[in-house]
Amino acid sequence: MLATEFRVAVSPVLASPVLRRLLPAFAVSAVGDGMSAVGVAWLAIRIAPPADRGLVVGVAVAAYTLPGAAGAVLLARPLRALAGRHLVAADAALRAVTLSVIPLLYAFGALRAGSYVALLAASSLLHAWGLSGQYTLVAEHLPPQSRTAGNALLSGFGMAAFVIGPLLAGLAVAAAGPALPIAADAASFAILAVAAATVRGHPATAGSADAGEPGRARGFAAITRSRPLAGLLALTVVYFFLYGPVEVALPLYVTGPLRGSAALLGLFWTVFGIGATAGSIIAGLTRRLPVWPVLVAAVIGWGAVLTPLGLLRVPVPALACFAAGGLLYAPYPALSATLFQRESPPELLSQVLAARGALTALAAPLGTALGGPLTAWLGAQHTLLASAAATIASGLAATALLTSRRRKLARPRAGRRRPWRTHGLSPGGWPDSLQS
Repeated sequence: MLATEFRVAVSPVLASPVLRRLLPAFAVSAVGDGMSAVGVAWLAIRIAPPADRGLVVGVAVAAYTLPGAAGAVLLARPLRALAGRHLVAADAALRAVTLSVIPLLYAFGALRAGSYVALLAASSLLHAWGLSGQYTLVAEHLPPQSRTAGNALLSGFGMAAFVIGPLLAGLAVAAAGPALPIAADAASFAILAVAAATVRGHPATAGSADAGEPGRARGFAAITRSRPLAGLLALTVVYFFLYGPVEVALPLYVTGPLRGSAALLGLFWTVFGIGATAGSIIAGLTRRLPVWPVLVAAVIGWGAVLTPLGLLRVPVPALACFAAGGLLYAPYPALSATLFQRESPPELLSQVLAARGALTALAAPLGTALGGPLTAWLGAQHTLLASAAATIASGLAATALLTSRRRKLARPRAGRRRPWRTHGLSPGGWPDSLQS
């Protein structure tokens, strides 16, 4: 029954010629990124002095995404009018070229921490626009009722890649050294760049990214004018920021308290990917669930299942908790992207998504950069515990704000009716789904 419902949900996505052509390339690129989830941190551990490993890992992981936020702002003028497929092609081509230099330098013994971080930073410069391009493609080529399934399929590729990518990375490190996962990631982006640059098709729904709008009508301005977009973006930025330290603490947790290897680190991301794949499938079928409660529950749930990692020193139960974390985390990206697509002006869609990507791409790397000194100060397990506690607190704070708003909306002004109920948002822009 579930499989039948999922096929029905994704059939409009597969019916689009452009998306059908690009989806395999997105899947291959996602596997490459899944390998880099292990490869970037593990190579940083290998080239860093033992006393500086926490800091170098934090900076390297942050550099792999952080400059994308600057690129979203500084490159807005030349990129804002590009179609989604062109944004994807530009980001993928840049990543393919810059990442391919890293294994070459490592092979000749010339890779140092500074050059490593610089190349990772250069590779991520267009990343916010690349992500914007993916979700812009969904909005351009799918009707509104099919976009949640399209978003879930895109995020599902990324989540499913963590089933394969980290496992392959662990095997690759053991067989050929820590630079091979990054070489594979570069190759996967080269495939995506070619596919995106050569696909042909015309948008079926959304307008162009600019559509003659004046310069001031940009993504950030559109977000600040919209209560649902601003509120959702604030929650997302906090959520991703508090996730950031996990990417630093986890490899050090594996090599420290668990006394594991790259293979065990890969297994952690693999079980996360298994849970996240299931969560993405569920997200694709949740068109009737109230969106805001699901988003807040994902935040609180992720913090709750992360908490035991701050206490456990045995791999098996820690792996089980991380798998549950993937299940709870996965619906958030797809559902939040759907809300952004729904509430954004069509002519500004890619600019709004790029602005969203700029701040979300900034949030997690800033958390990762904080994770370096935090892990050096507190240790890996206490860092995981602090991240979990702060995440739960942010989810509870969001719940309190939404509940307060619900109570205010439950007392409408005398003589006024509230006939609206549109996909979890009121006309004033605040969540209405809690009243369901």
